[in-house]
Order: sequence, then C-alpha cells, then structure tokens
Amino acid sequence: MIVLGCMDLDLALRTKKPAALKDTSTLDEKREMERWERSNCMSLMIMKRAIPESFRGTMSDEDDTKSFLAEHEKRFAKNEKAETSTLLSTLVSMKYKGKGNIREYILEMSHIASKLSALKLILPEELLVYLVLISLPSQFNQFKVSYNCIKEKWFLKEQDKTESAHLTSTSKGSKKRKFKEAVNSGPQRKHHKETKEETKESGCFFCKGTNHKKKNCTKYHVWHAKKGLPELPKTN
Repeated sequence: MIVLGCMDLDLALRTKKPAALKDTSTLDEKREMERWERSNCMSLMIMKRAIPESFRGTMSDEDDTKSFLAEHEKRFAKNEKAETSTLLSTLVSMKYKGKGNIREYILEMSHIASKLSALKLILPEELLVYLVLISLPSQFNQFKVSYNCIKEKWFLKEQDKTESAHLTSTSKGSKKRKFKEAVNSGPQRKHHKETKEETKESGCFFCKGTNHKKKNCTKYHVWHAKKGLPELPKTN
C-alpha cells in the first residue's frame, strides 16, 4: 500500500468505484472513472506480483482492489496463527548454552517478542524477563537468586547489562582460579616446597645450622635456660 501511495495509484483503495457511466455522463465523471479504473488495474497487478509464487495458485479472482485485498487478509490470518504458535514455541524453548554473546542472545529473545507483538500477542515485560532467567544455565544461579531477592522489577535492557557484567566477571574469576591453580601446582612451586621441607627437617630452625636440629642445639638450650623456662627433656 505504501508503494501504491508513492506511485499515486491508491485511488481505488481510498475511494469507492464511481457509478457506471451513462450517455448523459459529464466529461468530469468520465475522467474520474478512467482514473479509478487505471488505479484499480495497476494496483491489482502490483499486489499479485508481490504475492510469493508458492501462494499464487490460491489467489482470489476478485477484480476489485479492495475486495481482493480483503480476501487475502482473511486467508493469511490463518497463517498468522501458525506463525504465532511457532514463534511462541521457539521463545519458550530457548536455552543459553554459554556460547556466544549474552547480549545478542537476549536481543534475539526480545526480537521474537517484538514479532509476537506485531501479531497481536503482546508479552508483558516482566514475563519476558522471567523467560530469559529460566533459559540461563547453572552458572547464573547466583544472579537468579539475587534477582528474586530484590523488590524492584527489572526491565529487559537492565537485565541485559547486568547479565553481561555477571558473565564477564564469572569468566575472569574462572581464568584467575585456573591460573592460580596452575602456578601452585607447577614444577617450580612443587620444587620450592620440597626444598623448604627438606631444609626444615635437616637444619636447625633456631641457629640456622645445618648439622643438627633445634632440639639438639646448644645455643637454644642456653637461651632456654636464661629465660627461666622449664628444663627441656634430654635427647640421645
């Protein structure tokens, strides 16, 4: 219809067909009929051309633009119901698998909701937020608990930003833990730990000597006696 309006061919859609011409019809009436018939003929050609080839076999035989358009609106109303059912089923069954951008995933769900709105099935914003939450994997459980505990209701744009931040922080935290575990379990760390334990077992912790242990250290026994501490048991 926009195309017809831009081409100034929508007269047949905007006005009724003029009365049939008579021998007594005026020149203006003849011109008006000529304009309407041209608009009607061109409009029918353009609309039929715009219909997908797979549906052209079911086209109406109406020769009036308004009647032709009304007939096809009724036929495609059934297809709209099927499309609504398909879109709703897709939206409810969507699951975020942790791959790809979370923002793009939420925008995809929002886009499907917009299509449903165009088909006259308007989903409340709060319901759409819950559908997004339900579709998130277990790594977002803490985020879900936080949302359920607050009194304020979030809109989809706010949730989009928060989930993106949550995913980023979770990813960074996981990388840090893995890096830390790798460092702690690395060969250098293990060697350092073993060396430290060997030194502790073979040397004196008090005087740092390497040929005896603390319990056999003369300097430690002298220091212990000066402090007036109980006498240490003698060692062989």
